[in-house]
Amino acid sequence: MTATVSNTHLSSIERTKLIRASLTRRNLSEKIFRGLGLAAVVLALGFVALLFIDVGRKGIPAFTQSNLHLSVNFDPAIIGVEPAPVQAAGQSDADFQAANLKWQRDVAMLNWNKVIEASLRTMVPAGVEITSKDLLTIAETDARHEVRERFVADPSLLGQTVDIDVLASANAANWIKGNIDRSLPDSQQQLSAPARAVIDTMVANGKISNGFSWSIFTNVDSRSAPASAGLLGAFVGTLYMMLIVIVLAVPIGVASAIYLEEFAPKSKLTDFIEVNINNLAAVPSIVFGLLGAAAFINYMHLPISAPIVGGLVLTLMTLPTIIIATRGALLGVSPALRQAALGMGASKTQMVFHHVLPVTFPSILTATILGVAHALGETAPLLLIGMKAFVASVPVTPFDQATALPVQIYLWQGNENRNFFEPRTAAAIIVLLMVMICLNGVAIYLRSRLEKRA
Repeated sequence: MTATVSNTHLSSIERTKLIRASLTRRNLSEKIFRGLGLAAVVLALGFVALLFIDVGRKGIPAFTQSNLHLSVNFDPAIIGVEPAPVQAAGQSDADFQAANLKWQRDVAMLNWNKVIEASLRTMVPAGVEITSKDLLTIAETDARHEVRERFVADPSLLGQTVDIDVLASANAANWIKGNIDRSLPDSQQQLSAPARAVIDTMVANGKISNGFSWSIFTNVDSRSAPASAGLLGAFVGTLYMMLIVIVLAVPIGVASAIYLEEFAPKSKLTDFIEVNINNLAAVPSIVFGLLGAAAFINYMHLPISAPIVGGLVLTLMTLPTIIIATRGALLGVSPALRQAALGMGASKTQMVFHHVLPVTFPSILTATILGVAHALGETAPLLLIGMKAFVASVPVTPFDQATALPVQIYLWQGNENRNFFEPRTAAAIIVLLMVMICLNGVAIYLRSRLEKRA
């Protein structure tokens, strides 16, 4: 009898030890799992921080531009043009306008590069011999247009010397900002040795300074004057496309999800539709580009490289994401809410739109954020509908030719002047991220307001 009790007592002790060992293992496993989860979050945040730091380090210098402070002499010997016409007494407005246009054409035909060269020649240090071609590589090619427009606006400048700020060329900016190794031999430099000497002298004399690059926001892309190339056209094109996506994808996607989840009868047809919606969410974006080119450009004859086509393509690509997320939100609503609404005498339509749908608004906005953010960064489908074309204008309507920020980034990344356009590419990425953050911020604000109401 005593031996039996002792064995029972020992078995109880052993079971206690086993339970404690099991608890120790489970606690250790939980700590390991939590540690791995924390490490994964820290690693992900580290990669994101590394991305932002790298993009910021490369892109922030591109928000400054090198300006040349020139003393431009409107020498009559160089600007050989008749005085600007003055409307005489009795002269009709049409005749005066015709005479003025002829004078402007004569002014435009002048060699304004000589005016720029004469201004730069005054800053060439003693002992440095430089050709006209090399000297003109210091200023951006559109500098002559700025000087000409200043003269057209005020013809009384003839014979006067005026201080005018113009942009330095892309190659000059590379040398000034140190984007190119100064120890490279002359054969690998973008500028000649005399041009580099003139630039260094101008920097030392304060004739070159760096300022904020407003042109990156106010100008369109430019091939003839890379230093003045900007993102305005791509920015407006992107806004048009995102507006189309929001206006079309959100109501169509939400309406489709409501019908499939709340009203559509369960049948093979609805099962087939649901399966294909799930499949469309996994289709590569380039396939949507092919679909857009075939349907909207070849069949519907919409203009190529237009935001309307890009917006429609991105709408098709975003619809599956919004439909799936909205259906998930509707499924998450408690059946008790539906039963209570129906029990109070509400119709099915009233139950859905007055009671169920308002509860899902925060989730729908979350889906919209994900869909729009995904569409904002897409490049492949836009390339296939021609939005990689060079467009040197700001689109006035969604039917005008334009490009988009992701495509502009793609084009600048492939530019042959990598020393100048690599920082510009990073700056364009920063602008794209800021647009995405602003759109997401608005959606998150609206979602928080709707959650408070709910």
